[in-house]
Amino acid sequence: MAFERIGSEEIWNGKIASVRIDRVRYDDGEEADREVVGHPGAVAVVAHDGEFVYLVAQPREPVEEQALLELPAGKLDEEGESPLETGKRELAEEIGKGANTWKHLATFWGSPGFSNEEIHLYLATDLYEQTAEVEENERIEIQKVPLAELDRAIEECRDSKTLVGLLWLKAYGNGKP
Repeated sequence: MAFERIGSEEIWNGKIASVRIDRVRYDDGEEADREVVGHPGAVAVVAHDGEFVYLVAQPREPVEEQALLELPAGKLDEEGESPLETGKRELAEEIGKGANTWKHLATFWGSPGFSNEEIHLYLATDLYEQTAEVEENERIEIQKVPLAELDRAIEECRDSKTLVGLLWLKAYGNGKP
């Protein structure tokens, strides 16, 4: 079941992603072309203060959602910035909060059938007010969801990284898996 990449050609490069055609050879000798959407990776943050979990609602035009409910998140697009640093920046930009306590929860592929986007998930607690410059075209509405309504938020959620984060919070809270 093993394979090796024997060729790759980038066919498009944009601001947030690229597209390439990879040629792969399997251990049985068969070869195939695979379309790959390249992405720099992302960070998502489960931020809660013991009473509320902080989410954002924002338009997601590719899936025709007017206000998709999501964790605060963003791309790994700053040169030299670690995933944790990106999480801290995005938390401040998107919900105006910082956190004294950070914990890495998981790293996973967003949609490995066609993309190499890797998502780093963090838990942020002991929150405090922190301001940051907001990206100019972002349309974000902060949603403070009572932890007592976590099940409802999970049921309404259609974003994979947010489902992973909220289900982790429901299963483990601040504890270890």
